[in-house]
Amino acid sequence: MMLYDSHGRRIEYLRLSVTDRCDLRCTYCMPEGFKGYEEPANWLTFDEIERVVGAFARLGVQKIRLTGGEPLLRRNLAELAGRLSSLPGIADLSLSSNGTQLAKHAQALRAAGITRLNVSLDTLDPARFAAITGRDALASVLHGLMAAKEEGFGPIKINMVVMAGINDHEVDDIVAFCGERGFVLRLIETMPIGETGRNAGFVALGPIRERLRSRFGLVDGVVPGGGPAKYLVSPDGRFQIGFITPMSQHFCETCNRVRLSVDGTLYPCLGQNDKVDVRALLRSGCSDEQLEQLLLEGIGRKPFKHEFDEDPAKVVRFMSSTGG
Repeated sequence: MMLYDSHGRRIEYLRLSVTDRCDLRCTYCMPEGFKGYEEPANWLTFDEIERVVGAFARLGVQKIRLTGGEPLLRRNLAELAGRLSSLPGIADLSLSSNGTQLAKHAQALRAAGITRLNVSLDTLDPARFAAITGRDALASVLHGLMAAKEEGFGPIKINMVVMAGINDHEVDDIVAFCGERGFVLRLIETMPIGETGRNAGFVALGPIRERLRSRFGLVDGVVPGGGPAKYLVSPDGRFQIGFITPMSQHFCETCNRVRLSVDGTLYPCLGQNDKVDVRALLRSGCSDEQLEQLLLEGIGRKPFKHEFDEDPAKVVRFMSSTGG
């Protein structure tokens, strides 16, 4: 079965948050002193998550990405990953992480069926890393990346949020870092998700893309994955840089994803406030048919585009509570 929204876009990708907790406090994601976490009793259980993902799979969703917060803070995550990777119809299971816990869990995650990783890395400078994230943990992240590479994850994508006056001067350094180690770099524009996102220091990536294209002789290319990045690759295909431009060149017309937060809230669009309470239906003793109907209704609410430009203050929730 193939699943389409009301605008004719095929929906095949679910970004599934398993926790809103994180052991970092990135300035563009979570406000300083934030303590408004969801109560664990409101988190979807593993059984509930498996049931929802199974329903999505029956409706045609093939790709699942585990996110947070920091998903590796959810106890026994590898067990959940194994359950999800075994579901009929799930063809791709991946994970987004900040990398601090990755060395500890890489082997179990790989054995459980996770094949691809996205790891946040906004700077290679330890002091700047601490300033951005609130924690001196760069060494742990780098150690986690090496452990993941040894376990055979591929591709490993490095996500760098480019911020004016903070790390925009480090782009070339991270390009070199990724090229030397065989990682795929993805540069990301900040989005006005909550006050933290609006104050993050927006940088349009177009000029950076054209400078890197010229400097390294890159050409347009494709890298496996379900996300919105547009890639430049070296002529031999060994080096890739992706650009995620939700603001300067939005990709809403090809959006293929929805998000499910840890408390069971389905968000059809990151840049809108429409939502569907999946947890309430699950805990009311619904049938599989009722669950699938609710998911279809939620996808039916998916708007054609975000309104970040027209109404940048519209979305007041934070990225960490929405799901990465």
